[in-house]
Amino acid sequence: MNAALVLHAVELMLGERRLIGPLDLSVAPGEIVTLMGPSGCGKSSLLGYLCGTLDPAIRGAGRVMLGVDDISILAPERRRVGILFQDDLLFPHLSVAENLAFGLPAAIHGRAARRARVEAALSEADLEGFADRDPATLSGGQRARIALLRTLLAAPRALLLDEPFSKLDASLRDRIRHFVFEHARLNDLPCLLVTHDPADAQAAGGRVFEAGTSE
Repeated sequence: MNAALVLHAVELMLGERRLIGPLDLSVAPGEIVTLMGPSGCGKSSLLGYLCGTLDPAIRGAGRVMLGVDDISILAPERRRVGILFQDDLLFPHLSVAENLAFGLPAAIHGRAARRARVEAALSEADLEGFADRDPATLSGGQRARIALLRTLLAAPRALLLDEPFSKLDASLRDRIRHFVFEHARLNDLPCLLVTHDPADAQAAGGRVFEAGTSE
């Protein structure tokens, strides 16, 4: 059972200008909370603060908890927070299977065991037979599913979504939204979505906050 993602008085400052906060927010396991606001208002920077990759030009403050763990004091690789971006960021020089294996925890030992886990993930996503494909041969929807699978295979304790649907064709958007949200709920992950698209918030079906406001 995963724990809640909790933000305590989180704020972001660019010089003397406040971008976000102070923000108090609790996201339960399996819940999808949406933070909306126009481009440039600090939404993506907030996700950077949560996963430990905030631009050094921006000053962040406040605690970020996952259950009893204060992850805001941990290095990014120890936070176990997964993130999906607008771009899928698949490695072009690796096959689909190699891209997915990159996300597997080191605790899964042996080539056969790792390949079996990759094949099982592809089957769950209706992508059987895609293991040896070149990412360049995939459609936008297929690439989006592979990117999510790679993130989930890393066994994150929370999932952050940085407008991952914005570059998809309109015909794909609904299907990929459903795929991502369903997997977040099935994996019992607290999920924070940032977007400027009201349709994303409507599809998520959870609470919605405007950037710059607090709970």
